[in-house]
Amino acid sequence: MIIEQLHETRDISDVDLKLLIETGQFDRELFRHADKVRKEYYETDVYIRGLIEFTNYCRNDCFYCGIRRNNHNLERYRLSQNEILSCCEIGYGLGYRTFVLQGGEDPFYTDELMNEIISEIREKYTDCAITLSIGEKSYESYEAFFKAGANRYLLRHETANPEHYAKLHPAGMSLENRKNSLRNLKKIGYQVGSGFMVGSPFQTTDCLIEDLRFLQELEPAMIGIGPFISHHETPFNRFKSGSLQLTLRMIGILRLMFPYALIPATTALGTADPQGREMGLRAGANVVMPNLSPVEVRKKYELYDNKICTGDEAAECRDCLSRRVSSAGYKIVTDVGNVRLLKEQHPQTKTVPETFNTR
Repeated sequence: MIIEQLHETRDISDVDLKLLIETGQFDRELFRHADKVRKEYYETDVYIRGLIEFTNYCRNDCFYCGIRRNNHNLERYRLSQNEILSCCEIGYGLGYRTFVLQGGEDPFYTDELMNEIISEIREKYTDCAITLSIGEKSYESYEAFFKAGANRYLLRHETANPEHYAKLHPAGMSLENRKNSLRNLKKIGYQVGSGFMVGSPFQTTDCLIEDLRFLQELEPAMIGIGPFISHHETPFNRFKSGSLQLTLRMIGILRLMFPYALIPATTALGTADPQGREMGLRAGANVVMPNLSPVEVRKKYELYDNKICTGDEAAECRDCLSRRVSSAGYKIVTDVGNVRLLKEQHPQTKTVPETFNTR
């Protein structure tokens, strides 16, 4: 009954959400409905995003992150503008039509430099989407990046509960600032992605419910979640990793609450279990993000321990993922991979974002 209601209305009460999250009794039905919904919107298509991790310097000191400022045992690196463009060239030849520039909040990459990089990618690859994942910036910076040619932005809120946020981040970082950044990105016209960790230290079921309620308010185009995995050079190095099964359950819930959303089967899922990404696809995910970064720097982008796919060449990584996606019953498509809205199929649901910038 709970699953049917969630499928039909895209919402259930907090009490029912708590029951769904905390027990495994509905998992089989949940995943079946989630897979049905993703096929209504996306059939068996899985979109690939070419991930370019271009710097592991970061000004922040988040307690869960391996590239935090105070990890003095990490070998740091930065990719040059030409190296980033080379990654795009390789990726384009392999069929990627979305490039994700991800890095720590690194002051070295000024707005001027980022605008040059974005503009050059936009000029060379007019049929591609450019996604940024470089943290909190001013409204003016976000607007400048958008005008230069970026059209998507990933900024996970990590937790929507202020007390929990304060336990995961040092003083000076603000959940409200993070939320305002997401609202600013939407106002400018980006396709916005947010998300959260599952099983992070001090997280409760109520925290997860707050995450879902915040996402209902934000209505992002993309939602990325993954299990918390500790890193040995952080204050949380002794905390156990988040549950794979709970993460899959949350993916299923997200698919039913946000049927139009682009939801990745993350590298963290594959790190948690060799079949984790395939499980994520079967639970409702429809995006994978192979790594286009130069092989020699991949191990240095250590958000968490034991990260997979750090030694594969770009072509090897692409072929491996294609086989894995096929084995799960889906197919990788060469497509920019915009959000698909089928509002007419769910006229009884709550508000669905009418448009997403798809330039």
